[in-house]
Amino acid sequence: MNIRAIRTRGFTLIELLVAVLITAIMFAMGYGALSQTLGSRKQVEEQSERLSKLQQAFRIIEQDVELIQPRPVRDLTGNGYLAAVYVDQNALAVGGGATPGATAAAPNGVVQLSFSRGGYANPAGLPRSELQRVSYLVRDGKLIRLQVPVLDATPATAPEERELIDQVEVLGLRYMDESQVWSDTWLTPALQRQPQAVQLRARPIAIEVTLRLKDYGVLTRIFEVIG
Repeated sequence: MNIRAIRTRGFTLIELLVAVLITAIMFAMGYGALSQTLGSRKQVEEQSERLSKLQQAFRIIEQDVELIQPRPVRDLTGNGYLAAVYVDQNALAVGGGATPGATAAAPNGVVQLSFSRGGYANPAGLPRSELQRVSYLVRDGKLIRLQVPVLDATPATAPEERELIDQVEVLGLRYMDESQVWSDTWLTPALQRQPQAVQLRARPIAIEVTLRLKDYGVLTRIFEVIG
């Protein structure tokens, strides 16, 4: 037998096909693992971003509620006043101010809570008040924050709008007055017996905010009103 011929003999076609098949199988297994890893990473990043937005939304609500001021405002017609803390009765009528287990949502786009807020930063030193009017509503499944740069606004005053979080099914609100009793309505029954001047300037000492989200379910936070 010619030893040189044995040493220089190449692979057969069957051997090449087997090698290619094994390589393809290994590549397929590696691609599947890589694809699963990338998919898991994307899901984790989306969940992290979602959680960050939710935390930021609650942080903004907390900052607003803490700085509620006892300052009523003129209504848009200029013929009357809205209380320092105003809750739309249309929202309450269908469960917008419902308790944490609420299943009914306020009408789409109806302002559920409006109040006067202090601490409106003015780094440019503009000739304006440090108070502003802030409102919250749910529209098309999104929690919307509205702010008006002046308190006694007119119909020509355009509010600034900011979307805080989406996938919102219900925004529920409860209020604690100085008697430390929770109520689904504002004004509370005790305050409704007070003179109008007192009602216009009344503030809760705490507000309970409940969000029912499609992905996270029911989340409840309690925010204290400073002062």
